Amino acid sequence: MRLPPHRAGLAAALLSTTLALMLAGCAPLVREPAPAPAAPPAEFPEGHYREALAQGKPVFRVDPAESLIVIEVRRSGSLARLGHDHVVASREVVGYVAPEEGRADLVVALERLTVDEASLRTEAGFDTQPTESDVEGTRANMLEKVLEAEKFPFALIGVSGVGAKQGEVTLSVAITLHGTTRTLQAPARIDASADRMSVTGRLSFDQTDFGITPYSLLGGAIAVKNGVDLRFRIQARRLSGAG
Repeated sequence: MRLPPHRAGLAAALLSTTLALMLAGCAPLVREPAPAPAAPPAEFPEGHYREALAQGKPVFRVDPAESLIVIEVRRSGSLARLGHDHVVASREVVGYVAPEEGRADLVVALERLTVDEASLRTEAGFDTQPTESDVEGTRANMLEKVLEAEKFPFALIGVSGVGAKQGEVTLSVAITLHGTTRTLQAPARIDASADRMSVTGRLSFDQTDFGITPYSLLGGAIAVKNGVDLRFRIQARRLSGAG
């Protein structure tokens, strides 16, 4: 049976929107959890901190269980109401701080990122919660199409200005992501004792600064904003001479 032209057009529009939503992450996808990486990438300067420790300098190691990096990604486009804002997080930050050198280096394995944890969405002020299939679809698209995590599996973060000085500071943060390095300024707060250190702060950047094309569909009618907001809480414990 052939539909009248006006009904055929409506059906085509509905089909197009449905397919777009599926591609945007609303289709259930099954992915096995990625194994934890065996070690940081070769370019991560772990040897520098081992040498500093051997020289008797204070070195703090990041505690992944108490550290967190959160990125808030917001929707845009004329059909933004059909999409979701998203929260991407790392709870497995690895790295070191050398306060005498005012230096820290961190690494994040992209395959270990989480998407849309309910508690983090609440903290971000998002008033909806995507379904499990939405979340898995978003994560798959993010890793495969946006970050190209198979080709660029890690984000490296080099920080200058992390010293023994406590209180409000401005950190210089060099982020290597998607094969591109950019240096940003981040207001932060440092709290430290003889054996523990806490660094909290936030910064913003554009995805295109790192050669990343923000995800979009239907000519940008469903899209994510280019600009994203990042906040961090890094907790570190001082290493003994034995490491």
